[in-house]
Amino acid sequence: MRPRALVLWVLLACAGLIAFQTGSLAHLILWISHFMQSVTREHLPMPYTEPPPPEVWRTLGPAERLASVRSRLMPKLPDELASKQLTLGQPAFIRIFKESRELELWMKAADHQWKLFRNYPIATFSGTLGPKTREGDLQAPEGFYSVTQKQLNPASSYHLSFNVGYPNAYDLHHQRTGSFIMVHGDTVSIGCFAMTDPLIEEIYLIVEAALKTNPTVPIHIFPFRMHASRMKKAEFDGDHDHLSFWREIEPAYHMFEGTRRVPPITVENGSYHIH
Repeated sequence: MRPRALVLWVLLACAGLIAFQTGSLAHLILWISHFMQSVTREHLPMPYTEPPPPEVWRTLGPAERLASVRSRLMPKLPDELASKQLTLGQPAFIRIFKESRELELWMKAADHQWKLFRNYPIATFSGTLGPKTREGDLQAPEGFYSVTQKQLNPASSYHLSFNVGYPNAYDLHHQRTGSFIMVHGDTVSIGCFAMTDPLIEEIYLIVEAALKTNPTVPIHIFPFRMHASRMKKAEFDGDHDHLSFWREIEPAYHMFEGTRRVPPITVENGSYHIH
């Protein structure tokens, strides 16, 4: 076992012991979730030189970090994109599925068709299925968000990151609280989506380039792939606390699946309207 992985397991064990002793159910659930995700974590090999070790990375300023990423990725990233008939700077769209721990990165090609560039395994997301509702609930959100340039954070404590935009107008209407929900590097998460350092570098460069020519990168976060059989399972399992919300976001999943069109989404009177 690599030293960093061993340290993570020790920290998880300590967190579990503390949660058990303090009687904090939320922290105990978080510990169990992180432990299981660390056991089942998938590895996606990348065709680039590995990032510098964390102790070196932490000494770099934002400009130095981005220069490092570009020097290691740009010799090969254009070819990776070209293999899918894509180029850097085209519009981007992200879909996240919590249950299967997947982050899909789609890009709009020259023919105006959305194409899946890559499906990345999420190293760790925080909490369980269901939306984030308050600060400190240790939940990763669900719903419809977007990234703008000002949400990019090359100075992140978690290698690189970008803010998903929680809380959005829907969350604010329902008095949901919380902040600084990120897609970032590393393998630990409290409310965020941790992608590992090598994966976030490629994701970050593509999102950054898309934002140079487009105002936003939409992010749709779902509890699972919302096909009929999985929704029926949720009903059978008695997930009644979340079912009405999941039915509200379900049409956006089916619209993109059926038409490969990212639907415009507005919030009206506290409800999502999918156009």
